[in-house]
Amino acid sequence: MRQGSDPVAGSPAKAGAAGEKTAGRLPGRVREWRPPWPLDLLGTLSPHRRGPHDPAFRVERDGAVWRASHTPGGPGTLRLRWAGDAVEATAWGAGAEWLLDGVPELLGADDVPEEFAARHDVVREQVRKRPGLRIGRTRRVFEALVPAVMEQKVLAEEAWRGWGYLLRRFGEPAPGAPRMRVPPPPEVWVRIPSWEWHRSGLEAVRARTIIGAARVAGRLEAEPSGPRLRSLPGIGVWTAAEIRQRAAGDPDAVSVGDYHLPALVGLALAGRKVDDAGMLELLEPYAGHRYRVIRLLESSGRRPPRRGPRLPVRDYRSF
Repeated sequence: MRQGSDPVAGSPAKAGAAGEKTAGRLPGRVREWRPPWPLDLLGTLSPHRRGPHDPAFRVERDGAVWRASHTPGGPGTLRLRWAGDAVEATAWGAGAEWLLDGVPELLGADDVPEEFAARHDVVREQVRKRPGLRIGRTRRVFEALVPAVMEQKVLAEEAWRGWGYLLRRFGEPAPGAPRMRVPPPPEVWVRIPSWEWHRSGLEAVRARTIIGAARVAGRLEAEPSGPRLRSLPGIGVWTAAEIRQRAAGDPDAVSVGDYHLPALVGLALAGRKVDDAGMLELLEPYAGHRYRVIRLLESSGRRPPRRGPRLPVRDYRSF
């Protein structure tokens, strides 16, 4: 976690040989950005990681974070790491400029945690411990939608397995990043044959939801926080919130319907388990920042005690 000393939002991307550095053997374009507030780099970016083996997200031992994305300009890869008091961003591929332009937003430059007031000791404690935890946005609605749909009503491990399989099968190699894959653009998701969905472990319902969203992806990108998401078949309250959290950086989007969240929030804020209605009641004093509270509680490492056997990971490939 670092404290930036430069109040300027960012410095321009460097072009030409003087602005190129290498990751492995491939040159990339570089931009340095000095956040004017504390920044927890990995903590801010971690919601975009879909499991420890996500082909589109990687964390190096030195703390550098890699992320692959299919941007409006084409496929691109972004690496972010600390270089003194600046975040050094290096990007590769046709989408490099778009990714570099979006670094401040991705790292929470438009977030306003200063407007947030903690009302519980546990929340106050986490604000003190994690002052650099911000809510950023990717500006890519469909890329947030696909894994969110995959995670509907299943264990995370099951969803991550399908995400990894389909990216390795249909995503192209990430520019400048060996072993990483770029999530496919919408037109590729539409063409994935039924047997490949089956091999990924996704049943027909979730596959149809992703294909239907891919057909209107252009309209979705224009309204990342609008009502259009909820108008799509298969996109409910939980899924829409998961998308808004990541694509639009919505600090108030609550994933109502989540299996674990009510217990986490209830035990942390009231010392008892609650249902969705009880969770929303406890979060009401934090209106405008309810997702921020959830992120802070999750970052505490506290989890409700497990009771009974762990749910099994289903495998639709054998059906």
